[in-house]
Amino acid sequence: MQPLITHRGILIPFNRANIDTDMLLPKQYLKSLEATGFGGFLFDDERYLDPGEIDTPLSKRRENPGFILNRCAYRQGSVVLAQANFGCGSSREHAVWALRDFGVRVVIAPSFGDIFRNNCFNNGVLPLALEQPVIDQLFKQAEAWPGLEVEVDVERRLLSVGAEVWCFGLDEGRRQRLLNGLDEVGESLGYASQISAYEEQRRLSEPWLFRR
Repeated sequence: MQPLITHRGILIPFNRANIDTDMLLPKQYLKSLEATGFGGFLFDDERYLDPGEIDTPLSKRRENPGFILNRCAYRQGSVVLAQANFGCGSSREHAVWALRDFGVRVVIAPSFGDIFRNNCFNNGVLPLALEQPVIDQLFKQAEAWPGLEVEVDVERRLLSVGAEVWCFGLDEGRRQRLLNGLDEVGESLGYASQISAYEEQRRLSEPWLFRR
């Protein structure tokens, strides 16, 4: 997993609440269990004028010219801005895979669906929760200047837009995993030698536990 230390990217404003995982990635794309290749299907129902399946070539799809991801200013966007309860709905990890594969490394909202939030951290995407007044200010700026760039500094827990800077909270354990490009499994594997040593010591001190 790619570390997330600092990230500078174009802000994509979705000024709506309760964007659920089915909106992010419709159910027909859950057939694939690969963790890559979903970026072209992000917001599929709104992004295209015709229905698609996992094996439908994107070159044959008709883009919806009014949808934000199809506008020139946002095609290379990598920071999503939305309203409350982003990522609610089902627990599908594919929704985060689609965001990440599109190029999104940070999602900014007042609140997130709990499972979606955990899935983000396990896939190198930062779900950044900010107070509503800051969210409102960011929307005003994004709407006034399409293509507005923001910078997120995970190491220092800072969000910057031009000369404006905001601090944000981030659990230290999760911060370290993002900085080092680790999910929970990867973090655990870092202690493999200690785990093996403990198991060997336990085998010697409590051999009856290992008898078949």
